[in-house]
Amino acid sequence: MEIDLLKSYPKLKRNTSDRASSKTEKDQIIARKFGREFFDGERRYGYGGYYYDKKYWTPVVPDFMKFYKLNSQSKVLDIGCGKGFFLYDLLNLIPGISISGIDISSYAISNSLSSVKPFLQVCDAKTLPYESNYFDLVVSINTIHNLYKAECMQAVKEIERVSKSSSYIIVDAYRTQKEKERMNEWNLTAKTYMSVDAWKKFFKDAGYSGDYYWFIP
Repeated sequence: MEIDLLKSYPKLKRNTSDRASSKTEKDQIIARKFGREFFDGERRYGYGGYYYDKKYWTPVVPDFMKFYKLNSQSKVLDIGCGKGFFLYDLLNLIPGISISGIDISSYAISNSLSSVKPFLQVCDAKTLPYESNYFDLVVSINTIHNLYKAECMQAVKEIERVSKSSSYIIVDAYRTQKEKERMNEWNLTAKTYMSVDAWKKFFKDAGYSGDYYWFIP
């Protein structure tokens, strides 16, 4: 199902042309290491400072809870969890819920919020260290598109494998030529981004049965 569960996430204005005019190949190489520079370095390399702020995920997690009927018995996995902000707000909303998070970045995991750090680990999305049909919900937001297409396919199949019932993926995409141009200008780390229709076919080919939506700058 195509559904925007981040509709309550604050909308940010992005100057794609400014990024395009200043972005270099070196910037992308540094950003794709997903280290300190990407999270807490200069803006040209990524976030320009990645800190917890309740205005971002706090209004979003109730929509996930309601849509997927999450409760204290649910098990949730966040793929590309970063410093664990989504899982932190989810745990605050639903005390007792079982949370897990993985990220390719050892820097992000090392600098994650202390209350969720025990539930996070450095891991590659292509090979998840979990049993099949284990999680009630698997979430991957703006993460798997950072893999090459064949690797991205592996990651989607892994999401399908470990999910018992529900999953939700957001990826870089475009609907029009203008949106494609803006994506080319804005993209810093994604190695796979396609049209909305191409992503839908990709998910079908991967045997993905979960929900999805798009990041379009």
